[in-house]
Amino acid sequence: MIAPVFTALVFAAMLGTGIAAGLFFIFSNTIMASFARLPAAQGIAAMQQINVTIINPLFMLVFMGLVVLSLVLGAKAIFGWAEAGSAWLLAGSVAYLVGCFLVTMVFNVPLNDALAAVDPASAEGVAIWARYLNEWLPWNHARTVACVVSLASFAMAFRAA
Repeated sequence: MIAPVFTALVFAAMLGTGIAAGLFFIFSNTIMASFARLPAAQGIAAMQQINVTIINPLFMLVFMGLVVLSLVLGAKAIFGWAEAGSAWLLAGSVAYLVGCFLVTMVFNVPLNDALAAVDPASAEGVAIWARYLNEWLPWNHARTVACVVSLASFAMAFRAA
């Protein structure tokens, strides 16, 4: 059985991964498809603005807070492996850390940085935008799936608590 403080942390991880899954899902399902239908300069400018605006305290609290929660809950799972729900805790933690955080840092952020450096109206911008749409979106799908897996795993751990 998970101690009450860890139960609260698992609940917080469930809420956070649900928020993250929803955010990434709406990008995969709607936002990027809408931007792809715009003229390249408009799609680039819109995505550049989102990439600036999203770096705010509330988003960073959720995104980085989940890193901390995943590390804590993952350690709890490893050191309390015999406790009910430990495998789910570890699965949720790994899914978030690898499938969301690591994917974001290794794939999505460099693509965002490349997009930020171009003039939306330039030929280079159009070429970067085509590459961006082809490469950024599949990695966003991966983040979406990872966050859903993490959410489901944390929910199973919470259920076992």
